[in-house]
Amino acid sequence: QVHLAESGGGSVQAGGSLRLSCEASIYISSYCMGWFRQKGGEEREAVAAVDIDGNSISADSVKDRFTISKDNAKSILYLQMNSLKPEDSGMYYCAATRCTVLTDPEDLNLYGIDYWGKGTLVAISS
Repeated sequence: QVHLAESGGGSVQAGGSLRLSCEASIYISSYCMGWFRQKGGEEREAVAAVDIDGNSISADSVKDRFTISKDNAKSILYLQMNSLKPEDSGMYYCAATRCTVLTDPEDLNLYGIDYWGKGTLVAISS
C-alpha cells in the first residue's frame, strides 16, 4: 500500500520559517509531486509542484517565500517555507500524480491526484 507521510508542521510566529517533509513509499522520481494546503472549510489549494525532471513551480501567493524540492534517492519531498504569514496557516498535504507538463501547481488537479498524504498542520500567529 502506498504511503505519503508529512511532517514538520507546527506553530510559529509570523515571519518565521518551517520545513515540511513528505516521506513516500513510492519512487517519487516517477511522479509529479506537490504540496496543497487547506484552510478551514475552503477547498484545497495547490501551493507548489515539481515535475519528474525537477522543474518546480509555485503559486503566486507563496512565490519567493516557499521552495519545493525533492530527494529522489530518499523519496522525500520538501517544502521550505520562509517569511510565514498568518494566512499561510492550514493543513498541508503532500500529493503525487503521473503527469507530463506543469505550468501551474493547480495542473496537478487536472491530471488527477493518485496519492494523498494525511496532512500536517501549520499555524502562524501574528
